[in-house]
Amino acid sequence: MKPVEIADGVFFVHTEMVNWVLLTDGDAVTVIDTGYPGQRGEVEESIRAIGRDPHGIEAVLITHAHVDHIGSAQYLADTYGAPVLVHPDEDAHARRDCHEVATPWDVLGNIWRPGVLPWAIKLIRLGGTAKYGIDSPTAMPVPGALTCPGAPVPVLAPGHTSGHTIYHLPDRGVVISGDALITGHLTSPVSGPQLLPQWFDHDRGTATESLRIIGELDADILLPGHGPIHRGSVTEAAATARERVAATP
Repeated sequence: MKPVEIADGVFFVHTEMVNWVLLTDGDAVTVIDTGYPGQRGEVEESIRAIGRDPHGIEAVLITHAHVDHIGSAQYLADTYGAPVLVHPDEDAHARRDCHEVATPWDVLGNIWRPGVLPWAIKLIRLGGTAKYGIDSPTAMPVPGALTCPGAPVPVLAPGHTSGHTIYHLPDRGVVISGDALITGHLTSPVSGPQLLPQWFDHDRGTATESLRIIGELDADILLPGHGPIHRGSVTEAAATARERVAATP
């Protein structure tokens, strides 16, 4: 777990189970996604590793409210006073007024697939079965660039959850895609641009259509919620993922 600066002030943190992104402006930091509950120390350490202090967190942005992406969000809000921003369409999910997540039955029904059991064991060890939500999320203003470090532009890309949001950094040619477009996962037999296995998505049809939204963004670096960095046309990456969906029985 070592942050990699992939563009000026844009740091990607890649771990085996999930990724997050740090955007900087001077000493101030924007955190995009926050890992599992068991990765709180790693999130804080990643901020220190880029020469910043967690007290300099100006905002925490969420792509979507699954536990592997919000596991440290409430902690960062409580400890450092950072507001947690979510898309208005993800607000109810973040508060846990509704649930759009793979159930234990979904996991058990797919446990025979290669990689699912090892993934599930690691998930449990990282606190992935905890009932984590965000007490008081802030609905981010949309459309337009946010005023926090990095000035990311939120783009609604629903399907994985109703309010799943990606973040575009147009001046740096970067898309931070969360789980709307990934490049690998322990439960997936393939690598490269793809969607998560279908049982992870709240609405697979909408998730597939959202690939067209991603494909319209001008960028040549993709920072996914799972898997390594993808360098190359994001438009082509989204098209590859659509082709893989179409080829899946």
